[in-house]
Amino acid sequence: MKIIHTSDWHLGHTLYGYDRTEEQRYMLGQIERLAVEHRPDALLVSGDVFHTTSPSATVQRMFVEAMMRLHEAVPEMQVVVTAGNHDSATRHEVFRQPWATLNIHTIGSVERGHETDCIVELPGKGFIVAVPYVNEHYLNDDFYPSLLAVVGERNTASLPVVLMAHATVTSDLQPPTSDLSVGGIDASPLSFFGEGYDYLALGHIHHAQTLQGSDGRARYCGTPLPVSFDEAAEHSVTLVEIDNHGDTPKLTVLPIDNPHPLQTLPEEGYATWDEALRLLQQADADNAAYLRLNVEVDDFLPVGANAEAAQTVKDKACRFCFINARRRERERTQSVGLTVSEFRRESPLSLVQRYAADKGMPFDDELAELFNSIS
Repeated sequence: MKIIHTSDWHLGHTLYGYDRTEEQRYMLGQIERLAVEHRPDALLVSGDVFHTTSPSATVQRMFVEAMMRLHEAVPEMQVVVTAGNHDSATRHEVFRQPWATLNIHTIGSVERGHETDCIVELPGKGFIVAVPYVNEHYLNDDFYPSLLAVVGERNTASLPVVLMAHATVTSDLQPPTSDLSVGGIDASPLSFFGEGYDYLALGHIHHAQTLQGSDGRARYCGTPLPVSFDEAAEHSVTLVEIDNHGDTPKLTVLPIDNPHPLQTLPEEGYATWDEALRLLQQADADNAAYLRLNVEVDDFLPVGANAEAAQTVKDKACRFCFINARRRERERTQSVGLTVSEFRRESPLSLVQRYAADKGMPFDDELAELFNSIS
């Protein structure tokens, strides 16, 4: 069996107010071309198709068009899509039956007593146990093992078995922890998923990685597009090839290109405000990247620094996002206040960043984006 494993598309995600539809369509087009090139038996999307539970009609249309193009490009390929914690389970379930007529399986929830509805059989090729996001507190210890046991009874030809999950998973080689949580999902040990699968297609963690101690059988494929400046690693999908049940899967990373990469200036460390501004002035006019500035300050950024940075690149292709300010380590002194006129010229984000810096609190780009989304 040959599959392409992808997850965490986060369709509809915006970055500091910038619409990312162009990048998302380009990403979907690349996945389609990879499907045509490799002709997999199945393409798996392990959750977080959308960035919010209520995506716009335009974003939903983008997903529908991508599914239709995939089916038309490789009609014999099964597409299996599960809901993640960012998705609406109902949105995936409501059109489950009509989608199935096109070899597209959208699975949003697990109904008690009908857990085996998550099993998708690929005749003559293998089995996909497509489990969407389920709060870990609602799963008993034999949930995954019982599903795999059902597949084991059906799998008389010893075909490959793939399990899908949208979860935080820790290697059994790591010290046990009871309080680890990533993105709002508490961690489960790898052993929680039982035995009997040949590959565990994970979603939720955005950094592509194969779990230690899994013998190459459990992998996060990562998001094909970064959703924050902290995701600097290469983005990709994973091609998985399994000859027979029990065989070690062969994994091939297939890179996904981004026409608008996320870049930080300087590339390493922090610069003074004057140095950062000089880097912006020297930036390639045709570089269509999103830009973040890492700036170290003695007290605060100059009043209007964000506006000055944006003005510096207004005629360039890049997209300035924000200044990540870090206070220089020194003995803390009494804060320098703002005049009323200076206060009025400051943006809400800049004021919050000033406050965080004054209190010695971290304020990364994820917090900045969250603040912008609610302010």
